[in-house]
Amino acid sequence: MFLFTARSAAGQDRDIEWLRDVYHHRNTSLSGTMKFLSDSYIPLNAAVPIGQLIYGYASHDKQSVQNGWQTAGGIAVTAVLAEASKYIVDRKRPYETYSDIIPYNYEKDASMPSGHTAVCFSTATSLSLEYPKWYIITPSFLYATTIAYSRLYLGEHYPSDVLVGALLGAGSSYLSYEGMKWLQHRKHKKQHVTNEP
Repeated sequence: MFLFTARSAAGQDRDIEWLRDVYHHRNTSLSGTMKFLSDSYIPLNAAVPIGQLIYGYASHDKQSVQNGWQTAGGIAVTAVLAEASKYIVDRKRPYETYSDIIPYNYEKDASMPSGHTAVCFSTATSLSLEYPKWYIITPSFLYATTIAYSRLYLGEHYPSDVLVGALLGAGSSYLSYEGMKWLQHRKHKKQHVTNEP
């Protein structure tokens, strides 16, 4: 128990040191941009599956419809797991413990994991699996990584919060993608058996 506590304290020390490195050495001329990017995550991540679904249904493109539901499913699973994790871990925000960290917003929920980061990495992972082209993958993960950085820049999270959020989001979307593939395979197999004479 003592060893676990000592390791946890050492990890917390590294976490706040890394956060302070980012927070106290940031380029303050980028504050407006970082605030805008951080605030953009809900409309932008909602627009992706909505756009896929609208296009898919309007053009009768079954693959786009499937992609839209898969992206939405990944985001939904990510959001639920992120909120549940916040409740279970119940980690205080950096600014609740360290007076030198002054956040952009005083959030009411817990710190671990970063929901912004989780959702953005969920969307980026979904798009990368659905459209495995460099011109989709690169900007998707660049945006997600920038959002993760913005959460440190704005004093909202520890580095470990955004790391766990990124892993949670990417993992949830991967499982959603594989789950959708499994359901489609099962559906096609059932149709094949039904159509046999």
